Amino acid sequence: MTIQINQCNLGDLRTLQEISIETFNETFKDQNSPENMDAYLERAFNLNQLEKELSNSSSRFFFVYFNNELAGYIKVNIDDAQSEEMGNESLEVERIYIKSKFQKHGLGKVLLNKAIEIATERNKKKIWLGVWEKNENALAFYKRLGFVQTSAHSFYMGDEEQTDFIMTKILN
Repeated sequence: MTIQINQCNLGDLRTLQEISIETFNETFKDQNSPENMDAYLERAFNLNQLEKELSNSSSRFFFVYFNNELAGYIKVNIDDAQSEEMGNESLEVERIYIKSKFQKHGLGKVLLNKAIEIATERNKKKIWLGVWEKNENALAFYKRLGFVQTSAHSFYMGDEEQTDFIMTKILN
């Protein structure tokens, strides 16, 4: 078993779009209407939007490979790229997605460790993320890794307002 992490660049744009749509669909399509899913996927993962995000120097994307096969990715944000005002001492994990066939192999933990490594290198005091209140597997996963719910915010899936719990981990 080999696990490899590579930072994404603009040359990875189409691959990033494909894995974003695939993993988001796998994770949320059964709990949301097709119309709301389609609206969100088009807004969040169109090529122009992803190119803008990849070009932002305060955001970084990393692919994770399992036995040389693309298995998932993470997106981290610092400073003004964070989706909430959390201050300069914070790093946001905006997206962390693993293809369903690669789940339960420890890849999510590997990616979160990468985020912690980046936060530590940048002298950040905490990392945080938003997770859908109904995503019980993700909530349990983050709690196991030391995250605690500190607040909540609205997340729009198409025209439906949903609640994301803000979960935070203080770094040593």
